[in-house]
Amino acid sequence: MRYAAFLRGINLGKRRVTGPELCAPFEGLGFTEVASFLASGNVVFETDDDAGAGELGTRIASALEEALGYEVLTFLRSVAELAAIVARTPFTADQLARSTGKPQVLLLPREPAADDAAAALAHGSDDDVLVLDGRELHWLPSGGVSQSDLDLTAIGRAVGPVTIRTANTLSRMHTKFFAA
Repeated sequence: MRYAAFLRGINLGKRRVTGPELCAPFEGLGFTEVASFLASGNVVFETDDDAGAGELGTRIASALEEALGYEVLTFLRSVAELAAIVARTPFTADQLARSTGKPQVLLLPREPAADDAAAALAHGSDDDVLVLDGRELHWLPSGGVSQSDLDLTAIGRAVGPVTIRTANTLSRMHTKFFAA
């Protein structure tokens, strides 16, 4: 089974982790074909372990905390799940044309309950379009992310901790490591 791991809080602030340092805990767990992508905490790997993604994520997070000395939230997606995320077109052509921002994907730990999903989506606006699809919250800011008024903290309270990647990063990662 091949997976993409998206790690929260890598290379932010004064924390700096190299690709080899990031891959070592994965290799220590016996995973193969381990590679990092960019410097934001993206790792691909293969495993014969038949444990579910939840158990694998827990083991990875524990190994990363031991190696790096701080908690690293881990969001796993299988090859098929990543392919589905990349194939989605959650925004209309008009929405994309009105935006100068880059489409973002908030990776969630689990599919939120209906009330939690509604609470998160309530933070969307014409300037920050939100579309929930399973364990991903797609966000189209009208401009740069840093200029957005979207309350990511409130969204995190509603749906749990998230990690964010541009849709382009996910697409490039899928193409580089998983496209046939």
